[in-house]
Amino acid sequence: MTATTAMTTTDPRHRGLSVRARITASVALLVTLALAGAGLIVYAVELGRVDAATTREMEQELDEFSRLRTEGIDPETRAPYDVEGLLRTFLSRNVPDDDELLVAWVDGKPRAHFPEDPLISTARFSRAVADVVVDGGTTYLDTAAGEVRITSQPVRQDTATGTTEGALLVVSYLDEDRAELRSTMRTYTIVAGLLALLVTLVAAWQSGRLLAPLTRLRQATGAISATDLSARLPESGNDDISALTRNFNDMLARLERAFSDQRQFLDDAGHELRTPLTIIGGHLELLDESDPAEVEQTRRLALDEVDRMSRLVGDLILLAKHDRPDFLTLEEVDVDTLTEDILAKASALADRDWHLDAATPGTWRLDPQRVTQAMLQLCDNAVGHTVPGDRIAVGSATVDGSLRLWVRDTGPGVPPEDRERIFERFARGSETGSGDRPGLGLGLAIVSAIATAHGGTVGVEDATPPGARFTITLPAPRDPHEGEAWPAS
Repeated sequence: MTATTAMTTTDPRHRGLSVRARITASVALLVTLALAGAGLIVYAVELGRVDAATTREMEQELDEFSRLRTEGIDPETRAPYDVEGLLRTFLSRNVPDDDELLVAWVDGKPRAHFPEDPLISTARFSRAVADVVVDGGTTYLDTAAGEVRITSQPVRQDTATGTTEGALLVVSYLDEDRAELRSTMRTYTIVAGLLALLVTLVAAWQSGRLLAPLTRLRQATGAISATDLSARLPESGNDDISALTRNFNDMLARLERAFSDQRQFLDDAGHELRTPLTIIGGHLELLDESDPAEVEQTRRLALDEVDRMSRLVGDLILLAKHDRPDFLTLEEVDVDTLTEDILAKASALADRDWHLDAATPGTWRLDPQRVTQAMLQLCDNAVGHTVPGDRIAVGSATVDGSLRLWVRDTGPGVPPEDRERIFERFARGSETGSGDRPGLGLGLAIVSAIATAHGGTVGVEDATPPGARFTITLPAPRDPHEGEAWPAS
């Protein structure tokens, strides 16, 4: 046991991450990827929306400027606008947004702007707008306040004194709206991180709870040895793991029974075979080879003991095989015909008053050879406890959906304190009839094994007239196509 535990502890296959850790890591990774992907998609969509809103605001300013140009007349002086007057009038009538700046550009330099901003008077700004004030369009400029988009709508006026060129510049500070978006995304990142952590903790707890039966299963398998198969797992719930737990417990029970039967077989065989071997060995050691009569007597004794050992081994093998799936060969059998055949075969066992109590009509799914073997064993047991002239009866009937087969005799009966013990291996009753014959003590154990293999039972009770009545009760056969539903997940 110590060596097994040490080997299990140092098994290199157990050095990796546990299933719980892998499930938790997988959930954490998936949740993190999902939240990060959702955040990136939201950021991209919102960034496009912010830029589109800035573009709409800029276009609105240019549209208003175009309408003012179309009017062309100063309502106060009723004279046509000049370029600078047109631009100043527009600046005086429009209030830009918080992230906007309007500039009146005339003859290569700014003549007016609103609101005030030192950026307008810088050489970098002049170089950046040199092309767009003539041709129109949009340009970008990096500043200390972030990226700036500059959109120009040129205006030109020809007069007798010459040509005046100017432009309306709409300057948009892109980082102001983007900063709000980034602040929102930072908040989202914090919330998403906390949610990911919470989901990871819940996944670790839930996976640990769900995998607890598997952990107990692993511990139980590590504690199992050839000398201890009694470990069982607690069964609870109605899911797949609970079904696995029940199946594992059933497997342990079958293994325990198999090992127990094996040990019982070895113990029984060793115990029962020791006596005939001792008898044979003792007579052979004392054999006088010069005495033909003694040699013949010893030969008969040895053959008798060998025959008894052969029967004993056969019975023990049958008992050892009764749990195997191929122990029974089931088929549909006419019960009344089977009952009459059993009586006919039993009547050759000894000189008794053989009688048929009842033979129920109909068919039953059973192994006719094993049932016949069990019934004949009961008949032989009845012969051993009766004398010539005593009645032994055989019968069958269906009661409450079960098939009952019985053997009744008029012998001394079985005391109540012996009625369970006599079905154990090598057990014998405390009282016997005058027709008692020495036996191996395995006959009734074989009957019990055959009844159990059919899913039934065997018992004994007082009979009328006085005697013993041994009854084999076989339940209705189960539909082979009827399966047990898998537990709900």
